[in-house]
Amino acid sequence: MIVDILQKNITISFSECIIQIFSFHFFGCQEILILVLMAVDHYVAICKPLHYMSIMNRRVCSVLVALAWVASCVHSSVQIFLTLSLPFCGPNVTDHFLCDLQPLLKLACTETYVTNLLLVSNSGALCIMSFVVLMLSYFIILHSLRNHSAEGRKKALSTCISHIIVVILFFVPCIFIYTRPATTFPMDKMITVFYTIGTPLLINPLIYTLRNADVKNAIRKLWSKKLISEDQR
Repeated sequence: MIVDILQKNITISFSECIIQIFSFHFFGCQEILILVLMAVDHYVAICKPLHYMSIMNRRVCSVLVALAWVASCVHSSVQIFLTLSLPFCGPNVTDHFLCDLQPLLKLACTETYVTNLLLVSNSGALCIMSFVVLMLSYFIILHSLRNHSAEGRKKALSTCISHIIVVILFFVPCIFIYTRPATTFPMDKMITVFYTIGTPLLINPLIYTLRNADVKNAIRKLWSKKLISEDQR
């Protein structure tokens, strides 16, 4: 996808397009479900700290991760089924950086209203329901912090706020793309690049690494050295 963005004329076969759709939705759905599992983990760690080891044991974590893989595979398979059910007999040029159902709907030689409804009920519902569950879970977590000590609240807030930022930056563009009728806007491609490349490549590592104490100390030392060198000049 990154290579395609840097090129002007891009061609892709139908089978490669199908593989790209499957991979795109498989890993996207998996990221969504893992974010939900992280919220569950944070809830247990903050609200039930004494029972954390017994609730989130290795077996439970393995089952949850396995369910995330299976659910991602089912979700992606539904996308592939919707794609293969469309007849393509005319134009074969999409104004997009990757193969996805919405750009392909415009190339189909049939009415795509029902297919678009299925797309919204599949991808759109997944995004909205997961986002609501995540926000509700973190509201409960933050509400429960009033019973913690000041140091405990600070530590929990540091963990939760960074995760909430990642959730918002990932889900808001996804909801915008997958919960509306089959219409395209000029900003769609930029938004797609943001949540498929920008968020995983730049924003997520930045947010998560800034929570690390060693990284913070290293940044402070570099900043102090820079200020000292400027003062000496």
